[in-house]
Amino acid sequence: MNHLPPQQLLEHFGVFVSAITGVLAARGKRIDLFGVLVLALVTAFGGGTVRDILVGDLPVCWLRGPGLLINAIAAALLTFFVVRVRDMPRGVLLVADAFALALFAMIGTQKGLYLSFSAPVSVLLGVITGVAGGILRDVLTGEVPMVFQPEIRLYATAALFGAATCVALAIWGIGQTSATVTGMVVVLALRLAGIYWKISLPMFEPRR
Repeated sequence: MNHLPPQQLLEHFGVFVSAITGVLAARGKRIDLFGVLVLALVTAFGGGTVRDILVGDLPVCWLRGPGLLINAIAAALLTFFVVRVRDMPRGVLLVADAFALALFAMIGTQKGLYLSFSAPVSVLLGVITGVAGGILRDVLTGEVPMVFQPEIRLYATAALFGAATCVALAIWGIGQTSATVTGMVVVLALRLAGIYWKISLPMFEPRR
């Protein structure tokens, strides 16, 4: 029996969770099933698509086989029909999005390291992979992207620190699995702490 490598398992899990957040973001927008599927796919694959285009790794990840696409569609359909019969609080979207952010930030970071990019570039790829899908999703639903909302609390910042932690551990010779898990924990801890304690970065406001 063939098993997926850890990186592919991580990507499948990230796609599944991100597709769920795309469906949950469509609530109250009067969007039909087709529109919901589009939002789910954009959320699930937006970050990875931007990342792969930037590094020239083509075709982009989800075009190389049916697995990721089937995964995202299945997650979207399941969530669509569950939410129609059982309401989910907004907190579910925030927590699910935090997990998706952590997963994709680590996927992007590890890809940068695998392709032998410098530490800052690997960190940037992690942040882009983590936030780009959510930005595209929010733009399509007519919302200010979560990454730009002060009340969202430590969104891209959490991805930045988690990616930097992962890269630092890799440079120090820590194994890939340990570095990835630690980076994910940092992203989740910062993101969820920001939500719970309402922590945010200083606002850019002109002096009066």
